Amino acid sequence: MLTDQQKTIIKQTVPVLQAHGEALTRHFYERMFRVNPEVRDYFNPAHQRSGSQQRALAGAILAYAQHIDNPAVLGDAVELIAQKHASLNIQPEHYPIVGDNLLASIREVLGEAATDDIIDAWAAAYAVLADIFIVREEQIYSTQDNVYGWHGFKSFVVDRREKNSDNITSFYLKPLDGQPLAAHAPGQYITIRATLANGQAVMRNYSLSNPPGSDYYRISVKREPAAAAQAPNGIFSNYLHDRIDIGDRVELSPPCGEFTLEMPDNDNKALVFIAGGVGVTPLISMLHAALENSDSARPIIFIQGALNGAVQAFSDELKALKTEHPNLSAHVRYNAPREADRAVGLHDSEGLIDATLLDEMVGEQEAAYYFCGPTPMLEHIHNLLHERGVPERDVYYEFFGPGGKLAA
Repeated sequence: MLTDQQKTIIKQTVPVLQAHGEALTRHFYERMFRVNPEVRDYFNPAHQRSGSQQRALAGAILAYAQHIDNPAVLGDAVELIAQKHASLNIQPEHYPIVGDNLLASIREVLGEAATDDIIDAWAAAYAVLADIFIVREEQIYSTQDNVYGWHGFKSFVVDRREKNSDNITSFYLKPLDGQPLAAHAPGQYITIRATLANGQAVMRNYSLSNPPGSDYYRISVKREPAAAAQAPNGIFSNYLHDRIDIGDRVELSPPCGEFTLEMPDNDNKALVFIAGGVGVTPLISMLHAALENSDSARPIIFIQGALNGAVQAFSDELKALKTEHPNLSAHVRYNAPREADRAVGLHDSEGLIDATLLDEMVGEQEAAYYFCGPTPMLEHIHNLLHERGVPERDVYYEFFGPGGKLAA
């Protein structure tokens, strides 16, 4: 338990965290990977290289310090992290490793300013936070056992591959033991684990793009450019595209994630999905679920942004859904169409998704919005929705990579 004095000390460190938080978290990761290299495989090196992991952790530590009197207000952030931990099969024994390196980093970065009282206060604060995560993750594992029949990693086999665009390929995965698959919550992701040719164990999260209730899980993976094939963000996507074929085995953890479709109680409330690039993957699964669970009274709107026709995924799937469901309105916008795209007419308009398009597709009707794509696209759409006066309770989005929050 944290004493009142320790809470006061934690709050007094807020200005230091605001000024030096990222320096602290950079030092922390470098130290932990050096002292405890066994945990390195749990982290995506691309996020380390870009600094997004360090920024996310610095923001989380700062938020915890600012709300040390009432950490319950951080429930959404805790859930996001706990789901990510569960997807990687993080266990209670991992938490002392993180705690020891974090406290050591505070001493090493802050020097004499890190008094014994400060270290003791943060040790107590970390123990409280670790217990929150351990309890929640145990609940997630229990739910996974009850719903999906396993937690941790289980062997799957590649049943088929399908090219969705020039840079996106889908892998259809079925459990090796032949057991039926429970339906995932639309929007969730799985973690796939494999060992590369050099012996390196790699784990990556991929959104499930299949309709919930399928007898397979489908992940739709964007191949990073050839120049990035040896870079941290390209190693695994290129490995999947080049080395994983029908009949090959991989290991999956059960579906995780809090970015999931919530069907509105009002049958007339519209659902609007806005996809950018490979951000279409969780949204196409949501679209299937929304159409399956709505009657014809609910307007469903799907807006897909892509660079051009070469990299637009699921075009045939989207066309088929439009034909089958009269309450679905879909619009495809290319940012940089080719002459061939204009000749074929696969897209409906050109440019960035803007307020005019939202006015045209949605109008003034009440709607809940789900969007996913690159961070600049998320920021742009969020600003558009804010300008339209859409309440935050009707705004749902997901970052690819360490979680964040868009400014209101």
